[in-house]
Amino acid sequence: MSRISGGSPGILFTLALLAGANVPALAQDADPVVSDESDQARTIADLQRQIDELKAMVEVLQAQRVTAAPASPVTTPSTADTPIIAQDFGAPSLPEAASVPAPQTAPQVAMASPPKPAAWYEKLRLRGYTQLRLNEIVSGDASAPAGVSRLRTIGDGDVRDNNNFSFRRVRLILQGDLNEYVSLYFQPDFAVAVSNQSAGERRGGVAQLRDAYADVFPTGDKSFRVRLGQSKVPFGWENLQSSSNRLALDRTDGINSALPGERDIGIVAYYTPAPVQRVWDRLLADGQKLFGNYGAIGAGVFNGQGINRTETNDGLMAVGMATWPFELDGLGLDGQVLEVGGAIMRNRVSPEVRSGGVSPVSFADNRVGLHAILYPQPFGLQGEWNWGTGPEFDPATGRIEERPLRGGYVQAMARVKESPIGSFYPFARWQYYRGGFKAATNAPRLETEELELGIEVLVNSALELTATYGWASRKEADERRFGRAEGQIVRVQAQWNY
Repeated sequence: MSRISGGSPGILFTLALLAGANVPALAQDADPVVSDESDQARTIADLQRQIDELKAMVEVLQAQRVTAAPASPVTTPSTADTPIIAQDFGAPSLPEAASVPAPQTAPQVAMASPPKPAAWYEKLRLRGYTQLRLNEIVSGDASAPAGVSRLRTIGDGDVRDNNNFSFRRVRLILQGDLNEYVSLYFQPDFAVAVSNQSAGERRGGVAQLRDAYADVFPTGDKSFRVRLGQSKVPFGWENLQSSSNRLALDRTDGINSALPGERDIGIVAYYTPAPVQRVWDRLLADGQKLFGNYGAIGAGVFNGQGINRTETNDGLMAVGMATWPFELDGLGLDGQVLEVGGAIMRNRVSPEVRSGGVSPVSFADNRVGLHAILYPQPFGLQGEWNWGTGPEFDPATGRIEERPLRGGYVQAMARVKESPIGSFYPFARWQYYRGGFKAATNAPRLETEELELGIEVLVNSALELTATYGWASRKEADERRFGRAEGQIVRVQAQWNY
């Protein structure tokens, strides 16, 4: 019946054909000579009844079709339905060619709306950490007359007499992937101190740029990246390790004197093969303190004058570093990893001079370094050493000259993963350095020996507490002071991560 679906005029035309098809049959049944008017009347009445019934059924089918149309497009039903209608009303089946085709409606295709691009706040995330520190010189040369060294450190200007609490770092980090090829990293520090203010007062809480770079992934594969901007220079394992992740409170003089502030402006490329990344991922999942993913191989060029300092010559500092973790399961040390590597730096630098400005002469600033780290599982060792040539003030001549340098450290540590106070790391570190310090005025000579015992407690993921006790022998970073100061220092730090 659903084939009779073209509308009322078409239906009535079809019904007329059906009715006409029955007339000859009725005429054959009647007497050819005598026509019975009553029989004709009955035939007409019967045809009219059939037409009325067909009209009623067509209306029902049309109502059903209108109801079903929004749900799905109209389709031509099977011809098997047509004989059923004909049998009900005594009409013969129409041949397939005589069937009235159903009008075809355009299929309704659901158009998927394009994905909404992520907003900037969905691509970037904000995090950071703050370090509140207490330094106390408990014995020794906290002060001294003019021309004599006092007990000071190049890593923390608040190791001095008449000091209590201070902010060592107040960092905010904005980072994220802009797309699969570019990511950004931005980090200022709000705990920088500035000297030489009015009346000679030292001011703290100054904001300073630390990192501002973009990582470019040329192939979309993050195993290889090119870093553009101000970032850490790949020389020295502990230089690259974040201060929020390092056990000791400050970096050692021997390694950090190569790159005070650890950063410079330039371009550097890093590559990390998949096997190396797999080992580092396992160590990170275990909670080990890594140096950060600066690549198993890194090489770059930088200005060479130092963090937030204006470039003063046309030369570039070239740096290269390689590090590789070896799993020691084959030696029966299941889970242990030994990482070894080295770095090289070639540069020329112009130190600041006492008379003002920078030296008109640039000096060779070249180093070679080695490092090794046995991750604590539960005991570990860590050490670095470097040799080279750098600028150093000569008191005999009163001039800056190129002099040899050497120094490094050895650190032993252990890890207790679970305890009533949280996981903790006891450690001991000895450091040594002989050489110039290019970041200070006139590049004074440093002579450092220090033994430090400490413990870091990870109360939870948001709070870390560190306490150290050290025996130090140091020459102050001032070419106008002589000799070495000695003393003992207690230091306590609270770090909260957010």
